[in-house]
Amino acid sequence: MKKIIILSCIIGFAIKSHGQLYLTKTGFIGFYSKTAFEDIKAENNQVYAVIDIAKKNIAFSLLLKGFLFPKELMQEHFNENYVESDKYPKANFIGNFSGEFNINKDGIYNVLVKGELALHNYTKAIETTATLEVKGGKILGQAQFKVKPEDFNISIPALVRNKIAKEINVIVKIDCNPK
Repeated sequence: MKKIIILSCIIGFAIKSHGQLYLTKTGFIGFYSKTAFEDIKAENNQVYAVIDIAKKNIAFSLLLKGFLFPKELMQEHFNENYVESDKYPKANFIGNFSGEFNINKDGIYNVLVKGELALHNYTKAIETTATLEVKGGKILGQAQFKVKPEDFNISIPALVRNKIAKEINVIVKIDCNPK
């Protein structure tokens, strides 16, 4: 039910803001865990993102099964044992950004992004710095932040706990075009 509400908010957000929207269906989110025992890397290039420049709102949505791992077994464990992607198929972020930003002037703008990340049926507040670059009528965005699996009720078995970092580094890159 919570996912339906979040998706409805993203769609409503897009409909109410017509004319000021920048969208992509091919955004990128990668997450990385580095320990002395193992490095884990997963990347997803099927991220939906919407930026409402008038309201300074931003939203992302992605299917967790869209993450690709170098090792097939890691991908299987991620989907079946950790995020339970059959039960909780999506992750979403809804928030806003603050700071100087001018869609009519090419340049790189440093902004502060605040919002809520929903994953594995849990929601957590996220705050991070980001860059929004206006270039040729497009918005290119980049951000980086860390998440802890336990904040989203993702339990790591004792057998592999030393192979997974306590904090997972997340990188976001988007290339949005006007709607």
